[in-house]
Amino acid sequence: MKMRFSAWYKLRKFIYNNLHNDDYESTFSRSVNAFLILLIIGNTAAVLLESINNIYLSYQGWFDAFEVFSILVFSIEYLLRFWAIADKDPLESSWKNRWQWVRSGGAIIDLLSILPAYINFFVHIDLRFLRILRLFRLLKLTRYFVSLQILLRVIEREKGSFQAVIFILIIMIIMAAAGVYVVENKAQPEVFSSIPASMWWAAVTLTTVGYGDVTPITPLGRFLGAMITILGVGLAALPAGILATGLANELELRKQKLELKFREMLQSAEIDLIADEEKIDDLRKEIGLTAEQTHDIVLQLLREQKEEELEQEKSNYCFCPHCGNKLPD
Repeated sequence: MKMRFSAWYKLRKFIYNNLHNDDYESTFSRSVNAFLILLIIGNTAAVLLESINNIYLSYQGWFDAFEVFSILVFSIEYLLRFWAIADKDPLESSWKNRWQWVRSGGAIIDLLSILPAYINFFVHIDLRFLRILRLFRLLKLTRYFVSLQILLRVIEREKGSFQAVIFILIIMIIMAAAGVYVVENKAQPEVFSSIPASMWWAAVTLTTVGYGDVTPITPLGRFLGAMITILGVGLAALPAGILATGLANELELRKQKLELKFREMLQSAEIDLIADEEKIDDLRKEIGLTAEQTHDIVLQLLREQKEEELEQEKSNYCFCPHCGNKLPD
């Protein structure tokens, strides 16, 4: 009985390392990740091709078989992740670890990628809408690419700023729609018939898209449109500025983290910045920095090491306080 439980726990640990543990890497884990990435890309391509009726009708059987295979693989993956996540924190209970994982962004994306297919068994969903829902599987790629993880982390960290921008944008759209309704309703009652009807023009103008399908014709309306467009230029740039600042801060934090890691390993003599290239590359990939950024950090640490060695060598000798020359022994 003990041997059976031991084998069971070893299997769960093996699955946890290959599906959840980012620090664990083996040929099998790399193969699994590559297979899942190709399957996700294949699903996206299938959704795009299925929207072309001639192709879908000609190869419907192949598309349906591929969808069934994908649902089966993603369902098994979700169940294995749910079961194996119990090993994440040995100090917590298995079900608490699982509950925390179920509420995480990655688990929600995994669930959304398979849930529509199961719902379709009980409630008929329009095929076009079901295809769009299947595109949620594309979000699963965020698990395998550090750059996407950084982007999502920045969005999560700056969500308060994004919420504020969205709130301001909604207020501006309502006010702009109300203003253009007042000044244009009499001139164009069929176009600006109400404030909700005017919101399309307000949204397009504030975001500086300007389709031109609806335009004010009165002098006051055009003046209002010009003012709203000018305000929209600054407002539309806010999300990009927030994102750029957040990305810069995130990269700086990662640089500091890698530098601190190098300093700790140098202090304990666990790494040689010149000889241990493979170890440096592994740390770089783990933290998510480019080779150039890591190279700059390594050069800085090597310069500091050289300066420390010179200072140490200098302190071993006595020097004249006036001319700076080395005094005889």
